[in-house]
Formats: sequence, C-alpha cells, structure tokens
Amino acid sequence: MSGKLGLVFFCLITCLGVGCAINPITGQDEFMLFPEHQDVEIGQKYAPEVEKQLGGKIKNENLQRYIDSIGQKIARVCHRPDLEYHFTALDHESLNALALPGGYIFITRGMLEKLSTEAQLAGILGHEVTHVVARDSSAVMSREIGINILLAAAVSADAPGGVLSAADVTRQILGLHYSRRDEREADLGGLDYMVQAGYNPQGMIETMQILQDEQKVRPIEFFSTHPDPYNREDYLTRRIQSRHSARTGLKIGTDDYQRNVLNYLKK
Repeated sequence: MSGKLGLVFFCLITCLGVGCAINPITGQDEFMLFPEHQDVEIGQKYAPEVEKQLGGKIKNENLQRYIDSIGQKIARVCHRPDLEYHFTALDHESLNALALPGGYIFITRGMLEKLSTEAQLAGILGHEVTHVVARDSSAVMSREIGINILLAAAVSADAPGGVLSAADVTRQILGLHYSRRDEREADLGGLDYMVQAGYNPQGMIETMQILQDEQKVRPIEFFSTHPDPYNREDYLTRRIQSRHSARTGLKIGTDDYQRNVLNYLKK
C-alpha cells in the first residue's frame, strides 16, 4: 500500500470510527475529533473552573432550583434527553450564557437581571441545550484546543512544566467562537425546544431585542462568543410563523420570573 493510499485509508477508518457523528439537529454527518462519551468527561473537568472564573454560583438555592427546573423542561423535550443536564446561575456581571460538552450550562447574573419573563429564560437555555445536543461545544473545542490538551490539562495549579492547567484551558474555552451556522441552528433549535416545553416563542425574540439594545451601550459577552447575525429576529419570526403560529396557551411567566429571580437579584 502506497503512503498516500495508506493515509487515505487511515483517514477513512478514523472517520468511520471516532471522527464521524450525526448531528441530530440537522441529521448530517459531522467530523469530530473525540467520541461522544468523552463529552461528559470534558464537561465534568471544566465546569468547576468555569464557575470559579465567572464568580461562582449565586448563593440562593431557590433561585438555582428555579433556573434548573426551567432547563430540565427544555432537556426533557430535546433530542438528547438521556444526558444528565446541569443548569447553574453564576454571580458575574457579564451578560452571558454558555454550554460545555456533556450538558453543563451556565447563565450569568448580568443576563438574568436583563430578562423579565420565564419564556425569555427558556429561550436562552433552549439555545444552549441545542449547542450541547449538536455537540457544537465539542466540535469547536476539539478543533481550536485539541482533545489531547483538554484531557491532559492538570486540575492542580502545580502542573508540571509544559502542561497547561485546567484554568489556562478554561480561559481558552471561554473565548471560543461558534460559527454563524451553529448559531442559527441553536437559535432555531432552541426556539422549537422552548415551544415543545410549553413556552411562548416570542420570549426568544424579546431576548434578542433586549441584548441588541444593550449592545448599543456596551459590548455583550453573549455576542462575542455567539456571533450576532443581523437577520436573527427575521429567521426566528419566520420559524414561529411557519411552525408555531397555531399554538395557544403557551407560558410567558412574568410573575414567576419576578418572584423567583428578580426579587432576589435586586436585594
């Protein structure tokens, strides 16, 4: 077997083994540099460091349970309900939400303070759940950082020479960018999930409007790691009209959000 043919054969075997995965959102095969079972391992390893670098958990168990309860409603209707999802509110002033592989999803105090309804919260959590389901986080991390670095990074700050610490790698993770295609899929997938979970899809539109208004005043972290296509509201509106216009009685949840989130955050 020639060297070139051998290389082609090796790449084919790799793709058939570890490298190819079906994206349940699009139904298409996508190349992945690490198998799905390692998503949870990566998420477990870096979730504590994400919490640490973004202010730690908000110290209110009622608020945390409320955020998690909304997230779990989304998780139950998504394409990967078998994963164990974790939804955590972090005590950080940035306007941000992010997802790690394996079902670890975070939203910041700054973001929560700008929202006003449960449906808006469901839209953001649905967006992040879609990133987990589609393995977008896994793909960008494996491409930009590499599975060997992700798995080898030392949890201890006393890492041996040449070995990055988990804190160093987490800083890279927090700066990763999704593609516009990934963002569009996460918007549309999250919209469908929130409706299936019983929430009014206008909450997603309202959230985009809130964040775009804030963007005029200061840079928004959610948009720095989630590119902001100019037509985001347009394609979300079209999706609502084509798929969800007949749905009635969907929850907005203004009073519930005020009682469970805003009343605490304003103290």
